[in-house]
Amino acid sequence: MEPHSDDIVLSALERVAPGTELREALDYIIAANTGALLVIGDEPAVDRISNGGFALSAMFTPQRLFELAKMDGAIILDDDCAVIVKANVHLVPDPTLPTSETGMRHRTAERVSRQTAALVISVSQRRDLVTLYSNGAKVILEAIEVVLAKANQALQTLQRFRVRFDEASARLTALEFEDAVTVGDVVAVVQAQLMVHRVAREVGRYVTELGSEGRLVGLQADELTAGVEEDHVMLLRDYVADPGPRRASVVRAVLAQSTREQVLDEVALAQTLGFAPSADVLEYHLQPRGYRVLRRIPMLPGTVANRLVERFGSLAGLLEATEAQLDDVDGVGARRARAIRDRMRRIREHSTL
Repeated sequence: MEPHSDDIVLSALERVAPGTELREALDYIIAANTGALLVIGDEPAVDRISNGGFALSAMFTPQRLFELAKMDGAIILDDDCAVIVKANVHLVPDPTLPTSETGMRHRTAERVSRQTAALVISVSQRRDLVTLYSNGAKVILEAIEVVLAKANQALQTLQRFRVRFDEASARLTALEFEDAVTVGDVVAVVQAQLMVHRVAREVGRYVTELGSEGRLVGLQADELTAGVEEDHVMLLRDYVADPGPRRASVVRAVLAQSTREQVLDEVALAQTLGFAPSADVLEYHLQPRGYRVLRRIPMLPGTVANRLVERFGSLAGLLEATEAQLDDVDGVGARRARAIRDRMRRIREHSTL
């Protein structure tokens, strides 16, 4: 399977993030205005397009890499950036490979990345610009101050979508206890969840790019996304038209690949959940199976929750069940049956429209 372009970019950014020795070396090179062309990994393929230079097999240190960058030619490192394999190397990639670059160093870098599986880093001598190339994907490193500002802005957006999700989720829970849920109510929560996921991925990229400087941003993002993924899974198990965890997993994967336009299209989301296309599909009445509510009961194993849903069929059935009937389900017991009843009652009392 070919790696996704976003994964390629994230992997490249992670290798040169602040706090790594490679980033320290790049900072030295930028400060000295020397420029550099670094090729990391896929040594056999890189060797086939290399001329000249000299073998080193020296342990990598930021200082050594900086000193070698003062010479012309590329520097070859092993995949782990532990060894400087060669220096002063002339690279001759296939000239027919497409490239959007104009400068000789950057054109070479892009072509090498397309011809090999190596990560290629080009440091511009005149513009203090660091460009990463991997499998044809290109990303330009930005100043830490710029990335941090973007991360903080994305965090604010994430916070707004989290508020929207909490409001939609609370409303859905209240409707569930009133047996008044429609497809439109479910879609509203799905939309909020997907937007939280999308913005969280964007913040995650900034955290990766910030490296050691992004710890606080990462902690804030984790706090803002806590519980959203678990609720998303239970929501799908509650409402996907075709019951069963396997189908819910398929729908979850499809939703994760949805475009922004598809996320905003309520009818399209309803179809993804398995409902037939119709002008009034959003008004269809639904009955939750009960997974979302059962998830909020402490110390209730997922296997027991599955048995409860299989036995009683819906949240309405669970609410009507007596302690004796709950106790009769394998894995529940009298103590847990009482806890389930009490917890569901408290959830209902605190759920208001």
